[in-house]
Formats: sequence, C-alpha cells, structure tokens
Amino acid sequence: MKKVLFLCILPAVIAAAGFITTAEPGKEKKKTPGEAMFYQKLGNKTAACGLCPRRCMIPEGKRGFCRNRENRGGTLYSLTYGKPCTMGLEPIEKAPLYHFNPGHTRFVIAAAGCNLRCKYCQNWSISQKAVEEVPYQPASPEEVVALALKEKAYSICFTFTEPISYYEYMYDIAKLAREKGLKTAVVSNGYINPEPLKKLLTVIDAIKIDLKGFTEKFYNETCSAELEPVKKTIKLVKQRGKWLEIVNLIIPTLNDDPEDIKKMCEWIKKEAGPDVPVHFTRFGPAYLLTGIPPTPIKTLERAYDIAKKAGLNYVYVGNVPGHRHNSTSCPKCGKVVIKRIQFMVMENNVKKGKCGFCGAPISMWREKK
Repeated sequence: MKKVLFLCILPAVIAAAGFITTAEPGKEKKKTPGEAMFYQKLGNKTAACGLCPRRCMIPEGKRGFCRNRENRGGTLYSLTYGKPCTMGLEPIEKAPLYHFNPGHTRFVIAAAGCNLRCKYCQNWSISQKAVEEVPYQPASPEEVVALALKEKAYSICFTFTEPISYYEYMYDIAKLAREKGLKTAVVSNGYINPEPLKKLLTVIDAIKIDLKGFTEKFYNETCSAELEPVKKTIKLVKQRGKWLEIVNLIIPTLNDDPEDIKKMCEWIKKEAGPDVPVHFTRFGPAYLLTGIPPTPIKTLERAYDIAKKAGLNYVYVGNVPGHRHNSTSCPKCGKVVIKRIQFMVMENNVKKGKCGFCGAPISMWREKK
C-alpha cells in the first residue's frame, strides 16, 4: 500500500514545514491583485462579470456574488490571486476521482470563496467567506508548481472551495503545471459559462462535477443556483474529451427521490455515456443543515441499484468506509479490479486498461502523448 503524507490543511502547518513564509491572516506583501478575465467594462464604471451564469453587474467599489471579484474604477480584479488558504498532499481518491490514475498522490490547493450558497457545505468556513476573512499564505503560481514538484505529486488538484471563484489563479497554475509535466484536476460545482470553461479545459486533464440534485427546486432552494448550467457544463466537458466523473451527495428528504435519481442516471447515460463514473455519497449534518440525519446506507444502495439498472457501468457508494461498492468492478465479469478501503487503493488488477481477470476493457483516463 502506498504511503500518503498529509502535509497540511491549515496555512500555519505549511509555514511550520518550511514551505512558505508565515503571513498574518489577511496580510501579505503589497501587491496589486490581477485583473480578472471574462468581464466587460460598461458605463458609469460598472463591470459585467461573464465568468459564471450569475453574470453579476458589479458597481464601482463592490464585489460579485462569489466575493472574489471586485470593481475598482471600472476594472474587475481577482482578489484571491496568489492567496491560497489550503495546500497539501492527499490521495486522488478523496476528490473523488477513481479512474484518474488510481492511487496517485495529488497536491491540493484552494482559495476562499464560492459562487454557490449550498446550505450543507462541509467547507463553509472557507468557501462562504471573503479572502480577508480566511488565513492564507502568499504563493505565486510558480511557487505552487515548484512545491508540488518538490513533494513529488503526480497532479495538482483545485478543490475544497469552488475553483471557478478563483479562476485566474487556477488557470495560471494549471497552465504552468502542465508545462512542467504535472497533471491537473478540478473539483467543481460546474456553475460556469461555456467560454471560460472551454479555455479552462485546454489546461486541465480531469474534472469532477458535483451534480447536486436533479430538480430546479433543489438547486434554487438549497444551493441558490440553477440546474441547467451544470448540465451544460457536463455535456461540454464530455464533448471536449476531458476525463469526467460525477458526484451526487444524497440528502434525506431533499434530493433522494428515487424517480429523480432515475431521471438523473438516464440523463447521464445519454449525455455523458455509460462509462462515466458516478459516485453517490453520504450526507452528514453540516453548516445550515444540522437538523437532517446522515443518509441511510440503504438509500445509497438503492441509488446504486437505480444507476446500474439505468445502464451506468461504474457506480460507487462514498463516505461509507469499507462498503463493497467503494471498489471498482469489471462490468463484464463482475470481479473487483480495484479494491479500495476508504481513500486508499489496496489492489489494482487493471492491466493496460483491461480487466486482469477476463480481459474486458476498463474505462480509465489515458495520458495523451
């Protein structure tokens, strides 16, 4: 079993390890924040952000919904550029990305902010905050990539908050990382406009989309967002040939209706294909939804059965340590080809993209030469 070193979650730990000079929360060397991408300058010094479907109209001196993009004199700036609140090493399975070079170590990074308001967010203390409300460590894209290389990570993964909200920083890191031979992955809510997404897909290898539910009601009332833009993102990622995995966190009474799950699985098969990995994960009380109990395991297993019946080949039950459906089985012979315990790969019997038992193809990300 491969040993994985967890470097840190808090910036203070990073500093203690000697990676980056300590900085006080909300303070750094004087540096003008970078100008944002994908916006228009309008009259009266108003800026129209085009990054996500909200298309915020931001008056001078104000910020957009994600808290990260501020209008200064008619120019929109990204306030989180070079200000990561989290960096460290973790298994790629924690993303979860189960078919993206299974078992490798990823270098994780996040900056404060999000363009959704999910009531159950487990990382609300950094995702639902502005940059000055969260301790961070100054780190340029060059420094981030150098650290990932030093720690011998296979990929850099943008996660924990919403990477779309710090798009410019993510893009520059990902572009440089690929030039240096590192792979790149994004863990996202998928709430992004097509043009920024197309540009981002030129510098990343894999993306995991949180498909939070399959009704507009759930997205509107629980996430302050809309479903359709996320569906468009999934379709575009697939069309562009990038590795895609989908996660659906099942919350009792809110998005666990079997008919909705069936419709979602049928849609996924039609628009993303039968081989896209789909993860049904267990909800735990968090943030503003502390009065709802954890998802019953039977509910997750029911969703698994619905997905398999709909024709999806790689379906998982997540956040249930030791569950049999946390491992990868061959769609043809049914034998376990990748055995996992929680986030650790214990055995891998996929040989050159094929089942080590019957020789059937196993859908996996392939490195492009």
